[in-house]
Amino acid sequence: MEVKTAINREIFTPHDEKMLVAVQVKRRTKKKIPFLATGGQGDYSTYICISKTKKKPFHVSITKVKRFEGSMAFVRRSQWSIDQLRQVNGIDPNRDSAEFDLTFDTAFDQWVASSCGEKGIFVQVLHTTCQQHCSERKPEFVNCQAHLLRGNSILHTAADSVTSAVQKASQALNERGERLGRTEEKTGEMMNSAQQFADTAHKLAMKHKC
Repeated sequence: MEVKTAINREIFTPHDEKMLVAVQVKRRTKKKIPFLATGGQGDYSTYICISKTKKKPFHVSITKVKRFEGSMAFVRRSQWSIDQLRQVNGIDPNRDSAEFDLTFDTAFDQWVASSCGEKGIFVQVLHTTCQQHCSERKPEFVNCQAHLLRGNSILHTAADSVTSAVQKASQALNERGERLGRTEEKTGEMMNSAQQFADTAHKLAMKHKC
């Protein structure tokens, strides 16, 4: 979480953008890049991020961010508009998988996320964002698990949990109210019985006096 907060602060906040989600990835297939092209900077960590401008008209981007070994700074590398995204391939719709592919107008990358859960959140946020903000043809989502493409299922799950908690609390209050009602009813009956007993005792006492 600290890493993603740092990415948002260093890469997106200065450009008046807000990062929606980030996933750490590694390539499934290595690209053949000349040694000089990398600047000889050694190993690095790669993150794929989705961001949105804070002001209207909203502009959504998918950005590749890297942090090189020995450095605490993050570096913005490639960036695409969400309208340039053509396909998201979840690889296998029948099982959890950390693998996914992104196809843009001018690029194609094969990735492995740090975990299946991270990949799932990324795909879900990307799908929801595309439905909301793609101004042109929406990208195709293939081989993705169905529950990732049902809109804001994370929010729905949270909302369902809150609703369930409220319903349980309401039920508990109703049951308590019923118990209290029964208790009050029994108390009233006991008071009536006591009053009747007192009246009878008083009459008996007066009778014996006479």
